[in-house]
Amino acid sequence: MALVQQPTYALDLDIREICQRSEDLVCDLAGRHIVLTGGCGFLGRYFVAVIEWLNRTRLAEAPCRLTVIDNYISAGNFGKEIVSSAHRRVVNHDVIEPFVTDEPVDFIVHAAGIASPAYYRKNPLQTLQVAVWGTKNMLRLGEETGAKLVFMSSSEIYGNPDPSHIPTSEDYRGSVSCQGPRACYDESKRLGETLCHLFFNTHGVDTRIIRPFNVYGPGMQQHDYRVLPNFADKIRRGEALNLYGTGDQTRTFCYITDAIVGFLLVMLRGRPGDTYNIGNPRPEVSMLELIQHIERVLHRPVDHEVCVYPDSYPGDEPQRRCPDITRARTHLGFEPLIALDEGLTRFFDWALQHYQA
Repeated sequence: MALVQQPTYALDLDIREICQRSEDLVCDLAGRHIVLTGGCGFLGRYFVAVIEWLNRTRLAEAPCRLTVIDNYISAGNFGKEIVSSAHRRVVNHDVIEPFVTDEPVDFIVHAAGIASPAYYRKNPLQTLQVAVWGTKNMLRLGEETGAKLVFMSSSEIYGNPDPSHIPTSEDYRGSVSCQGPRACYDESKRLGETLCHLFFNTHGVDTRIIRPFNVYGPGMQQHDYRVLPNFADKIRRGEALNLYGTGDQTRTFCYITDAIVGFLLVMLRGRPGDTYNIGNPRPEVSMLELIQHIERVLHRPVDHEVCVYPDSYPGDEPQRRCPDITRARTHLGFEPLIALDEGLTRFFDWALQHYQA
């Protein structure tokens, strides 16, 4: 039996695990009002489910109120399951337009964005607008209400790091082309960070910046086109996996429960004006090695082939991506706990049940 009535994207195990690991933070959410942009996306839906669980259990006497903002451009079918409830208001709104509320606001979590490379290649201007104009609008809301603002940036802002800067710390300035095929996403996230920095220093807005590294888990859309849902979709349909380029490019992967715990720590314990990498630095695996891990958790071989990048996928793919999380460990006590094989097991158990053949 489910712990609470939740949409099918979230596993009870994951939600309970996040809440248990965030036990010391719960009191800071009692009676608060959070504005969450992109609340119907992959990361936002987990955030919504965690607040819902806490309101039904730990915060029943002083629930946390949530205003969820989304325009559904990339939320998919799972996003439609996020509806208004007793302590949650869902608003169909595009954040590139100002958002006005007459309620007090304690926190703004600006998670709206088009993060899948295939989607931001199709919608480059909208991708840029939500990370720049949307961020400015949320910062204005923070200035007007005195709310603390958390900006979901991206590890993409580092571009293709020099090998001497891997693992990559927050101090690395990045190696990004302002006219490259990924510029609409990574450069707009960089400018969003600059806006946060300016509003913090010149307008006194309490900002905290998060740079997530390859977060994955149940709830990712089947046609998200990022590597793990792409692989799960192919496996579900009995097709060979496509490895773009050489298959030697490397990533580290952060399971969703670790990521959400890190996000909550930044929101409630982060230093104003600071920036935090949130990810799992180990193991750093090539795409060929990732398939070996998938074969191990599925207990069977997986057909795959190395092929050229499709036209729908933007070039300039970083060859390595691995976070240095020293700052998050030192300032926040953040520590990812879910090993890669455990996270892959949870993801594929869910995806192979929910993805359509």
